[in-house]
Amino acid sequence: MPIYEYRCRKCGKRFSVLTLRVSEKPVPQCDRCGHRAADRLLSRFAMPKSEQARLESLADPGALSGLDENDPKSMARWMRKMGKEMGEEVGGEDFDQMMDDVEAGDGDGTEE
Repeated sequence: MPIYEYRCRKCGKRFSVLTLRVSEKPVPQCDRCGHRAADRLLSRFAMPKSEQARLESLADPGALSGLDENDPKSMARWMRKMGKEMGEEVGGEDFDQMMDDVEAGDGDGTEE
C-alpha cells in the first residue's frame, strides 16, 4: 500500500494519502484546510540502523557543528535532525508546523 506525501498550496501543511493499490490515483485533500491543490513531495525512506549506531551518530561532536543555542532557527534545524536520527516524529502533528514557522522567522514557535 503506497503512501504519498503532499504539501497544501493554500496553508502549507504537509499531509499523507494512503492508497490501497499502486494503480489507484490518489486524490489529495489537506487535513487542515480541506483544499485540494497540493504538491507531491518526495517521501522519506527507511534504512535500518541499530539504536547504538543512532546514539553514536548523535554523540559525534560534528553533529553539533553550526548549532547556536541562542538562534531559534538553528535550534529548530537541530531538533528536526535529532528526530530524524532517532527515527521518530518529534512532538506530534504540530511540531513540523511550529518548526516551519520558526525557520521562516514567523515567530519563536510559541503560541501567544
